[in-house]
Amino acid sequence: MISNDRWHLFSPQLPWYRLKLAGRSRALLLAFPMLLAACAVPEPIIIQGTAVPPLPTLDADRVMEGERLYAQYCAACHGSELEGQPNWQQPKEDGSYPAPPRDSSGHTWHHPDGLLLDIIANGGDPAFGATMAGFGEQLDDGEMWAILEYIKSHWDIESRESQWWITAR
Repeated sequence: MISNDRWHLFSPQLPWYRLKLAGRSRALLLAFPMLLAACAVPEPIIIQGTAVPPLPTLDADRVMEGERLYAQYCAACHGSELEGQPNWQQPKEDGSYPAPPRDSSGHTWHHPDGLLLDIIANGGDPAFGATMAGFGEQLDDGEMWAILEYIKSHWDIESRESQWWITAR
């Protein structure tokens, strides 16, 4: 009798199982169902009725380029370890805010990619007490993406997933 579990394909009661196959051919035939299972497309994540694609992987070359560019353009204010300036949540005497951290301890991951790239290109919004200058004249789009990719490489997985979900919706 053939059982209903997934291993029934390997039952000696099935005719193909008794085929006289040499080592490698038989191994491939037996491994085929497991290979199919490994290639299955994961179910999409649904958030508030919207399917969100899987979290993209970070490109190692882009992260390395972003690290170099971050050191050149961003680290003076945001810190070499992305730690930001002390008391970044407290306004200074002039009403502006110190540079926030860019790691998971800050709020960068609360914003979609488009807004973050706009801030890199055009600077922070003074209406929110930001004094960050824009770098759109010095950096091309690929370089700004590389900086963002480097920053994302310092976020924990929960922050990366949350930010991706914000970007994808």
